[in-house]
Formats: sequence, structure tokens, C-alpha cells
Amino acid sequence: MKQFTIHAAKTNLSKLIEAALDGEEVVIAKGDKPVVRLVPIRRTPFKIGLLKDRLGEGPDFFEPMPEDDLDLWEGGR
Repeated sequence: MKQFTIHAAKTNLSKLIEAALDGEEVVIAKGDKPVVRLVPIRRTPFKIGLLKDRLGEGPDFFEPMPEDDLDLWEGGR
């Protein structure tokens, strides 16, 4: 575990971020009291089609609308 004062952390923030990304535990202290820990955010890769085959068929927006629905959209009764 590496511990740095707030002033040292401000001065070396880029290096501390790299250390945290490399798996080192980085602690920032106010005086000699630890107050925060710098940890990387775990990112999972984005997967296209995650819900494919689970949602079923959606409406076909290119098909003509039925006449009664079209009348409602156009303000008819």
C-alpha cells in the first residue's frame, strides 16, 4: 500500500492513477490520517445483441398502418 498526502497526490495524480490501474493500492491521506483509496473502475466490454432472441418480434415500422389506426392518428373518428 502506498500512502500520499493530498498535496503529493495533487502533484503526482497521473502517476497515482497509473499505479492504481496497475493494481497497486493507493491511499490518499489528510496529514497522517488515510481518507480515500484510489481504485480503478472495472469496465466490461459492450456486447451488441445482448437481448437478441429474448424480446421477440417488434413491430415492422415499414409496413403500412391499418386504416382505422391511421384515421386515429390523423384526427378522424
